[in-house]
Amino acid sequence: MPHSLLPRSPALEENGANPLGGVRSTYPGPRAYISRDSNLPWWRRILPIIASHRLPFIASIVLSFASLIFQTLVPNLLNNAITNSLENHVAALHRAVIEIIVLALLAGVSGILSRQYLFRTAYEVEADLRSLIYEHLTWLSFSFYDRVQSGQLISRANSDIRSVQMYSTFAPLILVQTSIGVLAFGFMLKIDPLLACIAMVVMPILYVVGIKMRRVLFPISWITQARLADVATIVDENVNGVRVVKSFAQEEAEINRLADAAERVAWAYVKDAQIRGQWSPWVQNLPQLGLALVLAFGGMMVIQGRLSVGAILAFNAYLLMLQAPFMMLGQLVMMGQRARASAERIFEILDENPEVVERPGAYDLESVRGALDFDHVHFGYGPEVEILSDFDLHVSPGEIVALVGRTGSGKSTVARLATRFYDATEGSVRVDGHDVRDVTLASLRASVGVVLDEPFLFSVSVHENIAYGVPGASREDVEAAARAAAAHDFISELPGGYDTVIGERGYTLSGGQRQRIAIARTLLVNPPVLILDDATSAIDVHVESTIYRALRALMTDRTTLVIAHRISTIALARRVIVLEGGRVVADGTHEQLLASSSLYGEILAQTMTRDD
Repeated sequence: MPHSLLPRSPALEENGANPLGGVRSTYPGPRAYISRDSNLPWWRRILPIIASHRLPFIASIVLSFASLIFQTLVPNLLNNAITNSLENHVAALHRAVIEIIVLALLAGVSGILSRQYLFRTAYEVEADLRSLIYEHLTWLSFSFYDRVQSGQLISRANSDIRSVQMYSTFAPLILVQTSIGVLAFGFMLKIDPLLACIAMVVMPILYVVGIKMRRVLFPISWITQARLADVATIVDENVNGVRVVKSFAQEEAEINRLADAAERVAWAYVKDAQIRGQWSPWVQNLPQLGLALVLAFGGMMVIQGRLSVGAILAFNAYLLMLQAPFMMLGQLVMMGQRARASAERIFEILDENPEVVERPGAYDLESVRGALDFDHVHFGYGPEVEILSDFDLHVSPGEIVALVGRTGSGKSTVARLATRFYDATEGSVRVDGHDVRDVTLASLRASVGVVLDEPFLFSVSVHENIAYGVPGASREDVEAAARAAAAHDFISELPGGYDTVIGERGYTLSGGQRQRIAIARTLLVNPPVLILDDATSAIDVHVESTIYRALRALMTDRTTLVIAHRISTIALARRVIVLEGGRVVADGTHEQLLASSSLYGEILAQTMTRDD
């Protein structure tokens, strides 16, 4: 990743250390970070994000509150108009009509503005949450991606974020409406205290129903989000692996696999709907019981002359205002449980800490000569199996060394430890005598360039792919790197030349073309230490010889570690290291090893058979 685009980690705000290079990013990122205190309730952890957008959010709440206040004044005006104008004839009716129209207009305008500010806040909060998750994902180590499915990450960065965003922004609005219910109840008390108490008889029952509804909804909400993530995983695997699916004619099997996952999601949704169907009618219809009680007792009071017609109409209007928040209570509970489940799934990612981080006081590698040392290194991708066992290797500046070994002997692992994609469990890896754990990651990876055996290209132009490590590189520099990698000729034949946009993952190019662009991308960075991890495995012999002629010139005065399978690749090196069981078992020139190591001869024989 370009140094200027390195993300900030959530830990950066706590201890001031940048785990990815010590240079603050030019990307502004979210305005705030989610709290890393896992003991807090989920909504308290989200609160800093919402608080960072406090101005439009507060504006939406205030305007919503004003709109509802205007609405609560209307029934009182209606009561006065009926009593004073229609019954007692002591006031002009048109004045009350004008006042009601003005209040309605004010309520409408403030309601429109409130919604605009609210939706603005909602989408900004969603953008911040999504950016924050992406920042955190770029901060995590490779070991995290070894055990987590990409579809799970996609689901949590989309549907889960949307659930949290909706609740975080709309729940306060519903609570505002509930507070207006308190004001409406105050007007009801003013009209008749006894009737107001009768109307509130059902409210404790509603509270109990809401609590029970919340308890039964949370588990199914978690299951629903998890199964949606399973569907996202299957879709992601089928899109990225479409060539494998088609080559083995497994379309029907994958369709059935997706259908099974979709059916499990449908079951969760049906179960959710059943729970809602069981509890929502209580929440929605219990307030109607209060309305019936008001009509019964209030009607008797009107008949007896203890209450005016205007008062009973106003009372019913206020009771309807009270019903709206309680009818939303069910929706609020459902949104809250889904948001809680989604938030906890998001926190599972955000609470992950990288295994590879910079130590406090990490410094930049400067003026690298290229000495590379592995001192009694032990490493395994899991606790059960050790890949490197007492691996010891010392490479002098400018030396070209080939690593040879059977599959699984640990050759590629050596490259991953040199760039600190992983940390050795024992021993140390040093560049120019500096332990890689003591230097900044950005300077280490700028000094040690790797061309992987499976190159990844982005869906941008050829120029942008080659210049990925040096975003400001000129066309001349990009072309020079492409020529060195024997890629210039085929790039020039593309419809747009260097401006041709490569298809997703580079599949519009052949394997050899993708590898040559990846080689050019690394050469443009011009690292003092170059690691070729079987980088020419997908390139035919004729093109390979062209690349090797260019690489020989580029390897001059550059430390190069060549992870090799082909004899032609091994021929680039002046020294060959043979690995077996994660340790060095032979060291010498090609000729010396042919004469002294039977294992080396066996590996070469297997390689020649495979190439044939």
